[in-house]
Amino acid sequence: MNKFALLCPGQGAQSAHMFALANQHGQAASFVQEALRQSIEQHTLADALSSPDLLFENRYAQPLIIAATLANWLALRDDIPTPDLIAGYSIGEIAAHAVSGSIEVQAAMHVATARAALMQACVHMPQRMLAVSGAVLADLQRFAVSHDLHVAIINADNKVILAGLASKMSAAIPKLASLPGHDITCTEVAVHIASHTPLMQAAAPGFAQLLDDTPVCTTDIPVLAGINAEKISQPANIRSSLLAQMTQTIHWHACMDALAENGIRCVLELGPGSALSNMLQVRHPRIACRSVAEFRSLDGVRNWVQRQFDR
Repeated sequence: MNKFALLCPGQGAQSAHMFALANQHGQAASFVQEALRQSIEQHTLADALSSPDLLFENRYAQPLIIAATLANWLALRDDIPTPDLIAGYSIGEIAAHAVSGSIEVQAAMHVATARAALMQACVHMPQRMLAVSGAVLADLQRFAVSHDLHVAIINADNKVILAGLASKMSAAIPKLASLPGHDITCTEVAVHIASHTPLMQAAAPGFAQLLDDTPVCTTDIPVLAGINAEKISQPANIRSSLLAQMTQTIHWHACMDALAENGIRCVLELGPGSALSNMLQVRHPRIACRSVAEFRSLDGVRNWVQRQFDR
């Protein structure tokens, strides 16, 4: 029997059109309209959606990503199999728990919005995130420590996201070419906050209190914790995992391996974007992977998933 998993993305692929599929579905479209009315400081999420500058500003990007992911889930959940596993990348881990049923959808939106504000308050000096590939993981980890940077996310044995103060990052970038390896490449990440590093430590007490105040229930659908790829389904573990990933490295490579080890054969990324499904396809080519972002209609998504189970 084919096992099915869902992926919930983090920041980076948001766009003005990321609610297009969800708006084809009545209940999901109503959720989108309500979500976009939410005000954050002087702007609504609808304002941010239509502004290229605000769209990638952390305080708006985090709740917008959660809203888009959950809108796609609401539009599809009645017509696709119940997932055996769910994994969420960075802020996507909150969406993953909402999809699993352990956190209510509206509560997830509130948590995401508050998380973004708490993390933004930690930015006293400009911060950057940089994707680096081509060198072995141990060398990249040593390089980060020696340049006062942090490995925020591990995507593969030779691919990481570095994070830290912008001044430290700028000084370190020219030295990356000296690392042992082949075709070392650097790509700026459109996230202007050092997520998953100790630079977010000041946000932890407030986020811990927020999680304690948020109703969380046991779920039958486990979520892979980003910090260690363990399957979690109990409230205490859910809260501790979400808190830890704010300041600790995300081991996404281990999450992808856990999907394969648990016999997952079909994966749908809920979007926006298709970065997670593309990464998984490269690492585990035997797993059928697509993102809703690749389809023009909800029927197209449903039909593709159904075909995987008709084989």
